[in-house]
Amino acid sequence: MKVIGIVGMPASGKGEASRIARDLGIPVVVMGDAIRERVKEAGLPPTDANFGAIAGKLRADLGMDAIARITIPRIEATGAPVALVDGIRGDYEVATFRDHFPDFTLIGIDSSFTTRYRRLKNRGRSDDSLTPEELRARDERELGWGLGRALEQADCRVTNEASLEEFAAEIRALLCRLGGREE
Repeated sequence: MKVIGIVGMPASGKGEASRIARDLGIPVVVMGDAIRERVKEAGLPPTDANFGAIAGKLRADLGMDAIARITIPRIEATGAPVALVDGIRGDYEVATFRDHFPDFTLIGIDSSFTTRYRRLKNRGRSDDSLTPEELRARDERELGWGLGRALEQADCRVTNEASLEEFAAEIRALLCRLGGREE
């Protein structure tokens, strides 16, 4: 099974890359879904603080690769020859995926703080940071999980600073090449 991982800072374009993968017929497993489910099970409101607390607790209790290990059966359950995993947050997760899936490729998405903050203001998700300070705090939390080190391990990098159309075209071409699909 070929697994393509996506890593990037909040609002860098991971969700858009996942949407494009789905459009190409590539199943997508979102690591954050495991966190969202646990927040819901705990009866907590879906806020960035609650998602961060649950994710941090899972990592503290079960190891820094806990969410990757929770996600692996979901990836395998797709039964697809190629799948995409969205939302890698740390180098331990990358190592776990590389160990488990010999054909694993990591795509890093880069986007500036200013661009990401502008996107968050327009996105409207319940866990989105509404102030620059909140985004900086979220960035620091995720960097503490090894996000920067995971980005450094990316097999290929895509910069997402231009138009959505340009980013989509670049991601589509990359996913087609990696996933063995026609553009």
